[in-house]
Amino acid sequence: MVTLILIGLGSGGCSLSRPDAYAKVDAAHVTGSLGKQSAVPPVPTESDLAFARTAASDVLTKGDKDSSQPWENPETGARGSVTPLSQAYSAEDGRTCRDFLASYVNGRSESWLQGAACKAGRGRWEIHTIKPWTRG
Repeated sequence: MVTLILIGLGSGGCSLSRPDAYAKVDAAHVTGSLGKQSAVPPVPTESDLAFARTAASDVLTKGDKDSSQPWENPETGARGSVTPLSQAYSAEDGRTCRDFLASYVNGRSESWLQGAACKAGRGRWEIHTIKPWTRG
């Protein structure tokens, strides 16, 4: 075991004696593959929100437990999925409502939307709010 320690120390000493042996990185060599994440989340267009609303209404109408509904806007390339968050509840006006969370992906940017919907005629769900998600 003593021999292994001495070999390790001897090897380490040699590599430290050559300061020019280390690779240098300057800005021209950085690929940016990880890139900076924008501090401001992307803002969905009205067209993106229309696709997300339709997916929310569809997944809530199906009523499947633990299900999600994907959506995609071919015009903007934005996409995501909508997932109901909780069991249905009664709103102040007596209607049955439910909350949901929607992912929003556009290019390299990702964010979340939160929303609420209430049952309308014929079992369909009407989306009342859909806005950027905030932790609360």
